[in-house]
Amino acid sequence: MNFETLIFYFLASIMLFAGLRVITVRHPIHAALYLVLAFFTAAGLWLMLEAEFLAITLVLVYIGAVMVLFLFVVMMLDLDLQRLRQGFWQSLPLAALVGGLMILEMVLVLGRKSFIPDFASMEPHHAADYSNTKELGRLLYTDYVYPFELAAVVLLIAIVAAIAITLRRRKNTKHQDPAEQVKVRRADRVRMVSMPSQKQSEE
Repeated sequence: MNFETLIFYFLASIMLFAGLRVITVRHPIHAALYLVLAFFTAAGLWLMLEAEFLAITLVLVYIGAVMVLFLFVVMMLDLDLQRLRQGFWQSLPLAALVGGLMILEMVLVLGRKSFIPDFASMEPHHAADYSNTKELGRLLYTDYVYPFELAAVVLLIAIVAAIAITLRRRKNTKHQDPAEQVKVRRADRVRMVSMPSQKQSEE
């Protein structure tokens, strides 16, 4: 067992521990922090696979943006922890069944060859001028362009659906309509009134 394999097992054990703590810890903020730890260790595994672009994207996008926003939302909401914990043990058998099926699917997809201890040393290393970012872009926009565009459409539909679900119009809320403001003319806002002067009214 070489040094690279030891690092892999070390990072994998940390990520498994962090993933278990995400679903078993009681406080939601602690769960979010354990999820950040899981993302960091996953980024380390991406680095071991020579996928530096995916690793830095995982750190910048998920840890730097998504998780920070999630932490802000969790801290701003007044969460009832007792209500969140209700029904946890009743859902545990179904969750264990789904988790077991996911593990079985991963084992069947990866196969026995992927679990050989020296799997990292079997892969040929790339040349010094190899760019995984360029190779990833080439694969995305040539071989996998249709699944990539389909995923973009699905995400767009999800964004529109989330906005449509959370958008509520209230009758008593005051708001401005920029289109109506642009259409306003001088005659709509100003009215000239002819009134007699004070002298004439006294006479």
